[in-house]
Amino acid sequence: MTTPIWQVWAIYVVLAGNLSEEQVLKQACPSCDATQLCNCSSMGLDFIPPGLKGKITTLNLAYNKIKHIQSQDLQQAVNLRTLLLQSNKISSIDEESFHSLGKLELLDLSNNSLAHLSPAWFGHLFSLQHLHLQGNSYRDLGEIPPFSSLKNLSSLHLGNPWFSTIKQGNFEGIELLDELWVDSGNLSQYEPGSLKSIKRINHMIINLRNTNVFAAIVRDLLHSVTWLEVREIAFSIPAEMQLLRVMSSSFAKKISFKQALLTDATMPEIASILEDMPKLVEVELTDCRFLGTGRWEMQIQAKQSQTLRVLTIEKLSIEEFYLFTDLRDVESLLSLLTKITVQNTKVFLVPCSLSKHLQSLEYLDLSANLLGDQSLEHSACPGGWPSLQTLNLSQNSLSDLEMTSKSLSHLRKLILLDVSRNNFGEIPDVCDWPKNLRYLNLSSTQIPKLTSCIPPTLEVLDVSANNLKEFGLQLPFLKELYLTKNQLKTLPGAAPVPNLVALSVRRNKLNSFSREEFESFKKMELLDASGNNFICSCEFLSFIHHEARIAQVLVGWPDQYVCDSPLAVRGVQVGDVHLSLMECHRSLVVSLICVLVFLVILILVAVGYKFHAVWYLRMTWAWLQAKRKPKRAPPKDICYDAFVSYSENDSDWVENIMVRELEQACPPFRLCLHKRDFVPGKWIVDNIIDSIEKSHKTLFVLSEHFVQSEWCKYELDFSHFRLFDENNDAAILVLLEPIQSEAIPKRFCKLRKIMNTKTYLEWPPGEEQQEMFWFNLKIALKS
Repeated sequence: MTTPIWQVWAIYVVLAGNLSEEQVLKQACPSCDATQLCNCSSMGLDFIPPGLKGKITTLNLAYNKIKHIQSQDLQQAVNLRTLLLQSNKISSIDEESFHSLGKLELLDLSNNSLAHLSPAWFGHLFSLQHLHLQGNSYRDLGEIPPFSSLKNLSSLHLGNPWFSTIKQGNFEGIELLDELWVDSGNLSQYEPGSLKSIKRINHMIINLRNTNVFAAIVRDLLHSVTWLEVREIAFSIPAEMQLLRVMSSSFAKKISFKQALLTDATMPEIASILEDMPKLVEVELTDCRFLGTGRWEMQIQAKQSQTLRVLTIEKLSIEEFYLFTDLRDVESLLSLLTKITVQNTKVFLVPCSLSKHLQSLEYLDLSANLLGDQSLEHSACPGGWPSLQTLNLSQNSLSDLEMTSKSLSHLRKLILLDVSRNNFGEIPDVCDWPKNLRYLNLSSTQIPKLTSCIPPTLEVLDVSANNLKEFGLQLPFLKELYLTKNQLKTLPGAAPVPNLVALSVRRNKLNSFSREEFESFKKMELLDASGNNFICSCEFLSFIHHEARIAQVLVGWPDQYVCDSPLAVRGVQVGDVHLSLMECHRSLVVSLICVLVFLVILILVAVGYKFHAVWYLRMTWAWLQAKRKPKRAPPKDICYDAFVSYSENDSDWVENIMVRELEQACPPFRLCLHKRDFVPGKWIVDNIIDSIEKSHKTLFVLSEHFVQSEWCKYELDFSHFRLFDENNDAAILVLLEPIQSEAIPKRFCKLRKIMNTKTYLEWPPGEEQQEMFWFNLKIALKS
């Protein structure tokens, strides 16, 4: 029983330990929980979190307080490709700490406190390509070659302020490097041949001040370095220049000087050395200082380089730059250059004689200098820069575009011109430009309105950041147009630029654009309209959602296209907005509702007409009116013996026969006729009800005309309610002609019922029978 208990206990301890490690890792570095990238930088850690698993490929522990790396810390991170440990306080590393990292490609241990480097650290890093060790405290690389096992190493960064010694064998095992950076400002001891074991270095960066050491290093790198970059060295003592004569035998194709010091005394020798380098193509000076005015103490004696083609000068500080005008001594050395860049160096003039010597120059960058309109005219003098194709004059002191164009008009091969970030302001209507100009950059030049000064030959035009409100230039060859950061409210017209392929209207005042505008650009491949405040109208959204090419044509789609209004969708990406039918077609919906209401009313009117709804309504109203009145009028209010209800078509019989017979009888009967006795101006319904109430009887003269009378006669029948509701015998029916009860309309339901249940008088055709008819009628009226 004891053995199984101990086995269970062991399993529990292992699981508990693993669980505890995972919890610690999750707390120390939350990003390690579910991804292959584990970013634990700047979290104040003083240890490598336990529980790192094999799934992690990138581990960032930079900017922490780690002092020691133990052998078990990275034991399980077998798939690690990138390990960043820079800017900690690492002073010691166990020899087996990196043994499990056979797939590691980048290791950064820079800016720590390593006092020595151990070959054992790198012995199992067979896949390592990039190793950064600068910024520690080691003084040398040790007695045993530390990098001999790194066969795949591509870039190596070494050095620190205390690094002073490089010995033979330090770089044993390394044959090819893409980049070697030795930061050794205080390097004082270099054993010749130390770097000779490296067969090829594409880019060598060396930061040092000792000219003797520099010469020794160059001697070892004569045939192996392609690009040599020298930093923080001072070429100020002419005597030291002889030590650098060895550079003239270097096969380097590019030489860069950064933060170097040059003087009038040493410049001729440096120029001579560079001219003698057999394969040198490019010279670069960046952030350097020059003490002098260009008046060399000795004449430059060197053959003209047949390989040097590119000269780059950036941020060259010349304290007395205003005296630096005479460059006759270097004119002959520059005649074969094809590319010259002189940026941010306070150049205010290029001597005409120098311009004329630049016969092969194709590219000239004079940006961020002090060239004005007059000095440009002198610099680009006739005969100068005859082969120039690209000219960058951005961020100078130019202010007259007409004068600028005229100064450059003789450059027949000029294709690209950048005069951005100058202050031109208003521009004229006519300018004289180089005939072959294809690219013109006029961005940030304070131009309020474009004119026909712009050359029609252009294929690319950049007029960004000029507060333009419209664009309508006729540019038939234009393929690219950049209108970023202006005040345009609509897309420019397509007709003036029929060949446009790319258009940028980013950060304007564009609210939308229609399908017609979009499709009018027949050759459009790229449209950048991002950064505008779009009004997400129904028309705009319909176009966006149904245009198949939107995703392919719009640059930055969909992230950079956001609605500004309506307020409900502000900040939402245009592609995600879907407005309702009511929001999109409010007028149409209202119109449809009105039409539907009208149709319903029309149908109700038609149905009411067909089923006599008006008649029923009016009869109901009359009935309600009658209900409010007493059932029977007082005897003193009875004025008539009978109220006669008849059709207008039967008026001849009623008025000429019946009235005469009854009103001339003895005693006479008083009859109420609507033509004679109704009160003028009184509502006909009230007249009918009042007349019935003031009569003993109501005499209905029935005929086909009566029961088929039009709506205008229905008012006479309102009396039905009063009479039939009381269930009395006040109604006397007289039939002028035989009618069937079925012929009586349904609305006379009570009349039809009375005819079926009560006796009525029929008007006979014979005179003898008529006497009996009158007798019976008189008896009925008296009853």
